Formats: sequence, C-alpha cells, structure tokens
Amino acid sequence: MITQTSEFNWKCKHTWKKSANNTKWCLVGCAIGDFGTIFYFQYTGILWPTLWIMSLAVINGLITSIILETIILIRQSINFTSALKTAMGMSFISMITMEVTMNAIDWGLTGGAKLTWWVIPMMLLFGFLSAWPYNYWRLKKYNISCH
Repeated sequence: MITQTSEFNWKCKHTWKKSANNTKWCLVGCAIGDFGTIFYFQYTGILWPTLWIMSLAVINGLITSIILETIILIRQSINFTSALKTAMGMSFISMITMEVTMNAIDWGLTGGAKLTWWVIPMMLLFGFLSAWPYNYWRLKKYNISCH
C-alpha cells in the first residue's frame, strides 16, 4: 500500500506575516500583565521571593493576554463565549512559551523580577521569537489563528 505524505511548508511568506501579527498581539497581552506585576513589586518594594513574583507575573501575563485576545475577537463580531474559548484554546501554548521565555531572560540577565531599560527589549524579542514558530505551524497546519 502506498501512502501519500505531504511535507510541511515552512516557507510561506503570507503565513509568516499573519502568524507574526498574531504573535504580536499575544506578546502585547502577555507583556501588560507580566511587566505590570514586576513593576508593581519593584515600585512598592514589597519583599516577596523572586520566584513568587515571577510566577505571579506569568499568571497575570496569561490572564491579560486572554483578555486582550478576547476583546480583539469580539471586535471582529465573534460572540463573547466563542471569543473566550478561542483565545484560551488556540494560543495558550504560545502564551505559556512566551511567558516562560520572557521570565527566563529576565532571570538570567537581572536575577529576576527586575525591569530595566535594557532587559525589556530582550524579553520582548525572545518572547516573540519563542512563540512565533508555533503560531506559524498552527496557522499553516490547521488554518487556526486568534486574529
């Protein structure tokens, strides 16, 4: 029996462009909650263990990303329930990857839970790059995206 397999195409410029836009919105949502949490602890001087602050930053980044993506989908005339399910289901792996990467960069370069002018661009860049291939793959293989 002969089976036909199709090779996955990683060279589609249109898909890379669309997945970059999806990843950008995911990054914006994640960064709002993540950076907001870290900034709050830096600003207030509340003494929590770094790992707790960074764990809370990841959770808040996931929450704000889901909220932002839900709002974007609702603005595209999708009902709230479908928008929320889509935002949670289709990009959650991407969000977790992005959050863990961003916080690993922060931890590795500053010791963790410290926002500085020079670490933020690196956190954003590596967070974006870590999630982008997954978003491309999901869009190309299943034609599924959040935006």
